[in-house]
Amino acid sequence: MRYAGAVAVTGALPGSAFAADYPTRAARVIVPCPPGGAADITARLIAQSLSEHLGQAFVIENKPGAGSNLGTETVVSAAPDGYTLLLVNAGNAINATLYQHLNFDFIRDIEPVCSTVQAPHVMFVTPSFPASTVAEFIAYAKANPGKLDCASAGAGSANHISAEMFKMMTGIDMVHVPFNGGAPAVLALVSGQVQAMFADTLTASEQLKAGTIRAIGVATLQRSPVLPDVPPISDTMPGFYASSWWGIGVPRGTSGDIVKKLNTETNAALADARIKERFAAMGALLMGGTPDSFRKLIADETEKWGKVIKFAGISAG
Repeated sequence: MRYAGAVAVTGALPGSAFAADYPTRAARVIVPCPPGGAADITARLIAQSLSEHLGQAFVIENKPGAGSNLGTETVVSAAPDGYTLLLVNAGNAINATLYQHLNFDFIRDIEPVCSTVQAPHVMFVTPSFPASTVAEFIAYAKANPGKLDCASAGAGSANHISAEMFKMMTGIDMVHVPFNGGAPAVLALVSGQVQAMFADTLTASEQLKAGTIRAIGVATLQRSPVLPDVPPISDTMPGFYASSWWGIGVPRGTSGDIVKKLNTETNAALADARIKERFAAMGALLMGGTPDSFRKLIADETEKWGKVIKFAGISAG
């Protein structure tokens, strides 16, 4: 029995040594979204810190397409050696129900490492819209069924599903107008082409500061430090909560020691004063925590958005 134990320990040494030395070469961080957006900026800030702390380059690779499924599948198919990371996003939780024929099971095939930041969704309207509160918006929409256009970054996007949850909980009828990305959708709101939009604080912060759009409610359960003067939508609709969020994941089967090291360094990045200041300026709220807490967030969000998607009858094939 002592011999068998010795074999087991000896067998564990190469893996432990490998994890202790990790990383010994450059790693890549797959961002399943186009460059320049909130997801891309988030990934680059975290990757820069990982590079500085771990002594090897963490290189960003943008792989947008199929609602972030293209980039996600790249990571699912990669070797579980810690050299291919995924910028996990809220779309991954949505897509689990939205897409019927994915080549992967996200919860099964991606190992959570650490959540990073979140950006609450905000209900925006044009400056001239005849409602200054969520309750007034609901009353106006019920008096004008089907006459309000609500923009989104695309069918099945996080802000589209937020709007669908709003419709589900209020019983109002709004017309969904999808655009090819958050920026064009916000510009459509600024121009008055549409009357409303749910967008995260990172996507629409500049237009809000400029006064070209107006916030009437934030999708949090209490006042948000990002928009302290904007009342929570949950004051009118108890339980309404929606946000965009991001984190780091790796392929299933990645060494627990590597996951632990990446988790430690990601949390260290979020504690860095420079990075905290940058995220605060973007209107993002820091998250962090353990792999298990991130796993729970993913599971909870998958369940919540699954109910909304099924209620709305939305499918991306």
